[in-house]
Amino acid sequence: MNQMVHSVAFVTVAHRTADEERALSTVNGEVLLQHTVRGLLGTPDLDLVVVSAPQRCADSYAATLTRFADRCRVVAGASLRQVFTAVEPLLSPDAIVLVHDALRAFTPQRTVREVLDTVREGSRVVVPVLPMSDTVKATDAAGLITATVDRDGLRTAQTPVGFSLDAFRAALSESTEPGFGSLAGAITVPGDPDAMRVASAFELTLAEALVAGGDQEAPL
Repeated sequence: MNQMVHSVAFVTVAHRTADEERALSTVNGEVLLQHTVRGLLGTPDLDLVVVSAPQRCADSYAATLTRFADRCRVVAGASLRQVFTAVEPLLSPDAIVLVHDALRAFTPQRTVREVLDTVREGSRVVVPVLPMSDTVKATDAAGLITATVDRDGLRTAQTPVGFSLDAFRAALSESTEPGFGSLAGAITVPGDPDAMRVASAFELTLAEALVAGGDQEAPL
């Protein structure tokens, strides 16, 4: 890629080691990682997708993504910070950076577009969220319920998390995996129930049903 990159999405698995293999689980004939990358590349104004791969998974990740090689790179690295260093020379000074969980393979493109647009309009950090629907209880050290937590101000965070380039560099100085930390001060946009993490056998079953339904907006 010879042109400067104005928007880049880093796809990473940063929760548990087992999730790195889960990214290769099959849903409707394609692995989760393929669903994720294909949808991201279908989002307008997103120039490049970079898959941050643990060294032991780099070859298998790359083998599943050969069809996307013109706008997708698999970069092996021990952390997102290391992967970013390999890509940083390609980025324009006004680049927008997205950090996306590889296992949120069915995030609607409208969510990605809203994150991009909100950063483009001047926000430094943007995260999609959903209202908390479960009843939340506080407990003591013995496990006894002590209170019901007011959930009106509680939200569950999703990805992609959007950053201006300078905000992303600042986040990297504090964490090797920015986008999965506290995100204090971030602007929020509406998330989507379809953007669930597919990290268990039950969630794989739900994902199969989601794809079989065929009525979701072009999935990631």
